[in-house]
Amino acid sequence: MEAHAEQDVEQLRARLSDYMARHGLRSTEQRRLVTEMFFSSRGHLSIEDLLEQVRLEEPKIGYATVYRTLKLLKECGLAYERHFGDGVSRYEVAWEDEHHDHLICAECEKIIEFEEDNIEQLQRNVANKYGFKLVRHKLELYGICPECQAKKA
Repeated sequence: MEAHAEQDVEQLRARLSDYMARHGLRSTEQRRLVTEMFFSSRGHLSIEDLLEQVRLEEPKIGYATVYRTLKLLKECGLAYERHFGDGVSRYEVAWEDEHHDHLICAECEKIIEFEEDNIEQLQRNVANKYGFKLVRHKLELYGICPECQAKKA
């Protein structure tokens, strides 16, 4: 939700490099370009969204390259794959210091990220009540955004 410093991106690069070395994967220029574009993105990108951005710099990059790179980033914990009920996989960078939840419009599919301390505390309380040590969670609230409500009025 906030802009991340170059050192944060550098940490992601280092984690990816380490993962690839441990798994015997090589770094290609196309993979590097897709990764850099993804790390500099904001929001929730589909494979098609990222492909469109990457092709502005390298028109020859194919769908499969973007797909495989996002799969790799997900496998090594640097990307989250999100499903918001419309059948499209979307990806966002898995920043270590950031957590947010989502409001999703059921009409136009607009996605709004939000942070709410009261909700976070309530979730910790619920986990504690049932003896859980919370390691992660996601919250997605579906409704109708103000713009779509106005269209119906």
